[in-house]
Amino acid sequence: MRIGWVGVHAEGISALKAVCGAEYNVAGLMTLRQDKADKRCGSADYELICLQYDIPYHEVGNVNDSGSIAVLQSWQCDLLVVLGWGQILGPDALKQATIGAVGAHASLLPHNRGSAPVNWAIIRGEHQTGNSLIWLEEGVDAGPLIDQRSFPITSYDSCTTVYDKVADSNREMLLSLLHQLKPGERPGQPQQKSHDAVLPRRRPQDGVIHWNSSSEEIYNLIRALTRPYPGAFAFLNNQPYRIWTAARTPMTVSIAEAGTVMGPVHSPEPKACGQMVATADGAVLVLEVEDASGNVLQGPELSEQDWTGRRLSNAA
Repeated sequence: MRIGWVGVHAEGISALKAVCGAEYNVAGLMTLRQDKADKRCGSADYELICLQYDIPYHEVGNVNDSGSIAVLQSWQCDLLVVLGWGQILGPDALKQATIGAVGAHASLLPHNRGSAPVNWAIIRGEHQTGNSLIWLEEGVDAGPLIDQRSFPITSYDSCTTVYDKVADSNREMLLSLLHQLKPGERPGQPQQKSHDAVLPRRRPQDGVIHWNSSSEEIYNLIRALTRPYPGAFAFLNNQPYRIWTAARTPMTVSIAEAGTVMGPVHSPEPKACGQMVATADGAVLVLEVEDASGNVLQGPELSEQDWTGRRLSNAA
């Protein structure tokens, strides 16, 4: 079986290594040009794997332009694997594999179809998500369902750790499919009908922290948008600060005007040091921030900042 591969996000790396390690024939790999990949959160370097396994490597701007279609056609692949790729494949790209094209969507389809499903699931406080392997068709995440794996979103997870679970399930589901595939067979079944709205793309301004929200909502937003995403942010003295890490507290009543910095938290353990900030129903402990110049403050350096009594806001 000749396999073509399209991907740019790190969630596909584990699966690609496993497929190559199992000695399947990967006829070629397509990824985004570096200038475009640099603008994608979570993009990964696929070139080193291609060098290791002698896989033809191609960088493109758009999978659907004529040059990309010509590359896909030259692979003469039986199966096209699309993992961690933000562009919807058009009909010309989809027909370049004799068996078909498969892709994964990081949710339990049809729930959370659309953009940024991991981020939205955490932001919305969902306690379970998963990953779905589907046959790709025209439309948004609408093809027949091949396999699904579910896993919890715990209070200790961030977008990074959930995507680690997604990557593991990509590997498991794809290897299972390759083991099942036989000439003329396409395992899968139609998705259940859903009236849920398709998830919208997240914009930078969606990361603004509204301190009059609950501690849980703020904590979820911060951990949903931490690295490799742009981060949740707030303004202090009209200057933006990205907040990369925070901790929830057990407080359940308002202690001050939302956004007020209550004061520093000190500990012999550097990772426990930070600044306590009031929310609508208590407080969160801010543990790592980055200023507009790219300076990261954490540990004792963060707790030593003289911010007590100042107010974080959602606008400059």
